[in-house]
Amino acid sequence: MATTRKRLSVTEFDFDEVKDNLKIFMRNQTEFKDYDFEGSGLSALLDVLAYNTHYLGFNANMLANEMFLDSSQLRSSVVSHAKTLGYTTRSATAAKATVDVFLNTSNTSATMPAGTVFNTSVGDESYQFVTIKSVTASLSGSSIVFDDVDIYEGSYVSTRYTADTQNVEQRFIINDERADTTTISITVQNSASDTTSNAHTLATDISGLTSTSNVYFLQEVENGKYEVYFGDGVLGSAIEDGNIIIINYVVTNKGASNRADTFTSSSAIDTVNSVNVVTVSNAAGGSEPESIESIKYNAPLDYASQGRCVTTEDYKTYVKQLFANTQAVSVWGGEDGSFNPVTGVSDVPEYGKIFISVKSTTGLNLNEIQKAQLVTDLSPYTVASITPVVVDAETLSIILNVNFKFDSNKTISSKESLETLVQSTITNYNNDYLKVFNSVFRHSQFTSLIDDTDSSILSNITTVTLSASYTPNTVGSYSFTVHFGNQLYNPHSGHNSMSGGIISSTGFRIQGNTNEMFFDDDGAGNLRIYYLVTGARTYHDSNAGTIDYSSGLLSANPVYITAVSNIDGSASSSIRLTAIPSSNDIVSKRNQIVEIDLVNTSVSGGQDTIAVNTTGGSTSFVTSPSIASTSSY
Repeated sequence: MATTRKRLSVTEFDFDEVKDNLKIFMRNQTEFKDYDFEGSGLSALLDVLAYNTHYLGFNANMLANEMFLDSSQLRSSVVSHAKTLGYTTRSATAAKATVDVFLNTSNTSATMPAGTVFNTSVGDESYQFVTIKSVTASLSGSSIVFDDVDIYEGSYVSTRYTADTQNVEQRFIINDERADTTTISITVQNSASDTTSNAHTLATDISGLTSTSNVYFLQEVENGKYEVYFGDGVLGSAIEDGNIIIINYVVTNKGASNRADTFTSSSAIDTVNSVNVVTVSNAAGGSEPESIESIKYNAPLDYASQGRCVTTEDYKTYVKQLFANTQAVSVWGGEDGSFNPVTGVSDVPEYGKIFISVKSTTGLNLNEIQKAQLVTDLSPYTVASITPVVVDAETLSIILNVNFKFDSNKTISSKESLETLVQSTITNYNNDYLKVFNSVFRHSQFTSLIDDTDSSILSNITTVTLSASYTPNTVGSYSFTVHFGNQLYNPHSGHNSMSGGIISSTGFRIQGNTNEMFFDDDGAGNLRIYYLVTGARTYHDSNAGTIDYSSGLLSANPVYITAVSNIDGSASSSIRLTAIPSSNDIVSKRNQIVEIDLVNTSVSGGQDTIAVNTTGGSTSFVTSPSIASTSSY
C-alpha cells in the first residue's frame, strides 16, 4: 500500500535533494495536489528555499568542524584549541650564526650594542645579521675580542607602548608576522618621567609565579601575529597605568640565509673601524612559522607531557618545539644502547642518559653549538638524573639493481619509457616510505609496486646492497667504525674470499704508498686493504680490521689515509663502503635514516620472450641473479 509523507525530510543538505524533498512534501498537501512544480513560479521559490537550506547546512557543518582541533581548518581555530591545551605555537625563526669579533684598537674596553649589523650573502642575495644583546669586552693584547657572539638574520626592531589601564581594549601586538619570538626581549619602564625599568622574561611555568614576578605571556593572534600580555598581580606582576612597554625583536626572512658562512661588520663598533669577524658556526635554524598540521600533532603531545620529559615521546615533542628546523627525531634510552664519539652508536647500555638524533630540514647535522643549545633548552624539562646526549644522524643508503620483464603485446611504451616509469616508482617509494628514522625498506612491498607500475610489467628481480660513508681525517692515523645496522650475508666462513667477500669500497690513498687502495673482506671476519696490479688484487694489509656479520659493524684499525678518490665522477672527501645484507628487508636503527641511493640504483627492462612468443620463447628467456654482487660503485 502506498504511503504519503506529510512531514518534511531534513536529513539531506545537497541542493537537489533538498528541493526534491520540498516538492514531495508540498505534493502531499491537499492544496497542491496535481500542481505542476516545474513549470510554475513556485519552482523559483523552491530554488530559493533549497539554496538557503543548503547554505545553512554547509555553514553549520563548517562551524561544527571548527569546534574541534582534529577537524579545524582555519589557523585561528587551530591556534585557539592549542591554547586551551597550554600550547604556544612556534613563530618564524631567524637563521642564527656564531662569530668571534675582533676590534683592532688600543682602547681598554668596548661595548657592542644590541642591533649591531653584520653583512653576508647567500648566492646572489645579500642579508644582514644582528645582535640581540649588548656585550662588553676588554683589551687583550692588541685587540678587543668578543667571543662566541650569536647573530640573527633580519632587522632589529623596537616597539613601544604606553599602558592605559582605563582602555580595556588595549593590546600589545607585535605587528609583523615574520617576527622571531625567540629573540623577544621586554623591558617595562615606570613612566615617561621615571626611567627606572625592569626586564621581563617569558613565563613557561606558572607554578613558581608570585605577584611580583616580572614575566610576560605570549600568544598567537589574528593574521599570524603575536600578542604580549602580562600578569594580573597574582600570577605575575601587573602593568600599571603610564608604564612604557619596550618590546625588542628580530624580523626575519626565515630560512633564506641558512648556510651563510662569511660575515663582515657593516660599520664601526664603539668608534672602532678596524673590525675582523671570524665565523664559529655557519648560519642555520631559519624556518617558517609552525604549520597547522604541526600544531595539530604537537599540541596534544605537549599537553600529555605536562611540562616534563620522562618518556621518549616527551623528548620528541620538546625537541620539535625547541629546534625549529626539526624534520624528524629519534630518541632512545641508555638501556637500549649508547653512543661513543669514537666508535659511534652501539648496543652496550649506558644508564642515566637519553640519546637524541635530529634530522634537520636543511639536510645538515646539528653543529656543536646547536647541540649544546638544545641540551640547555631541554634542561628545564628533564629529570635531574638523566643526561641528554645529541647524536648525529647517519644515512644508510640502499643501492638497488632492478631488472624487470615486460610483455610488449600489452603496451605501446618502449623499454626506455617503462624504465623511466619504474625510476619514478622508486623515487616515490623513497619519499613516501623512507628518509625518516625507524623506517623499513620492505622488499616484497617494493617489488609489488614495481610490478604495478605498468600493466605490461610481469615480474622483477631486485637485489639490495647497503652503502655507508666514512670521512677520514687526512692528517694522521685513525681507526673508524661503520654501522650497517643489519645482518650481513655470510653463509659460511671464508665466503667469497678469493673475490673480495661482501665488502667493497671506493678508492683512497695511504701514507707511504702511491697505489689506489680499496677495502674488502675475507669472509672470515677480517677487513682487508688491497690495490690492483693488472686487474688482480694485491693485498697491502690482510688484517686491516674486523667485521661482525651478525650486527653489521665494520671496525677498521688505525690507518693513515692521505686522500680519497672521486665518487660518481665528482671530487669527494668521503669513502663509500658497500656491503651485501643477509636479508632484502632493511631496517634503520636508532640514529640511522634509510634511503635509496637514486644515483647508483640501476633499472633495466627486458622483454619477456615467453609471454611474447609462447611456443619458443623459453629458449631465449634470460633470468637475472637474485643475490647482489660486490662492487666499488
